[in-house]
Amino acid sequence: MKQLFTPFRILGATLLLALATGCATTTTTASHTDLLTAAGFRLMTADNPKKQEVLNTLPKDQLSVVTYKGKTFYVQPAAAANQAYVGTPKEYQAYQQLRVAKQISNDNLMAAQMNQDAMMGWGNAWGPGFYGGFYGGRYR
Repeated sequence: MKQLFTPFRILGATLLLALATGCATTTTTASHTDLLTAAGFRLMTADNPKKQEVLNTLPKDQLSVVTYKGKTFYVQPAAAANQAYVGTPKEYQAYQQLRVAKQISNDNLMAAQMNQDAMMGWGNAWGPGFYGGFYGGRYR
């Protein structure tokens, strides 16, 4: 009977890992596209063959610099086929500022959580006196 449960446990663990990985990448991608939209990038469709060809040559999940009719644009292919987020240098600068602000916000949040844990005494699970602390390093 134990041999019957072992494949199910392996399958269950694999599915759980795949689900967790899928959710993590979706959150990152959604967050990235939210920043692009907030910075003023527009979601555009490649409506002619030349635009589709350029879009297909761009790396996925990465902003690329494209010169079109003498103007510079920043382009990020979208998850949907034949679509991309397109912005000007001004919008790219706004995107960079938003990205830095978000990173600083995340760093501040992490520091606040660490300080809260330290203030609540979660840092030393054994309590004072065990392996150091008030009693000079000896457990009595």
